[in-house]
Amino acid sequence: MNLQLPVSTIMTSPVESVSPQQKILDLKHLYEKANFHRHVPVTEKDVLVGIVSLVDFMREIGEATLDDQEPVYSSKTVADVMTHSPVSVDEDLSIAAVAELLAKGEFSSVVITRNNRVCGIVTAVDLIRYFLKENES
Repeated sequence: MNLQLPVSTIMTSPVESVSPQQKILDLKHLYEKANFHRHVPVTEKDVLVGIVSLVDFMREIGEATLDDQEPVYSSKTVADVMTHSPVSVDEDLSIAAVAELLAKGEFSSVVITRNNRVCGIVTAVDLIRYFLKENES
């Protein structure tokens, strides 16, 4: 198992992002996609400004149903629910370094950047999958 490989070798890419001005209905539609990541980077002019987790989203919609017509989906924006200034790392950082970041337990995903632009995302689950796959080899 080579933990010195760049994190870009295990990141999910491409990654869909949203802008702070978008309605949270757009987030709902992303989360409804099959096998969609639970974390959505928020970008403005291609620069990372925030992140929204599925937990953040669920907390914000409260008792709302899945009906797109629920008032909360049109009254709130991504800026209302996002975490500002999320952790991001360069795509060349090692898998080991990212694992150490995530092992602290302060957050469960890291946005991966290339030339200060979002190019992927890595979660604790991605790391577990990598470790299991490498352990089988």
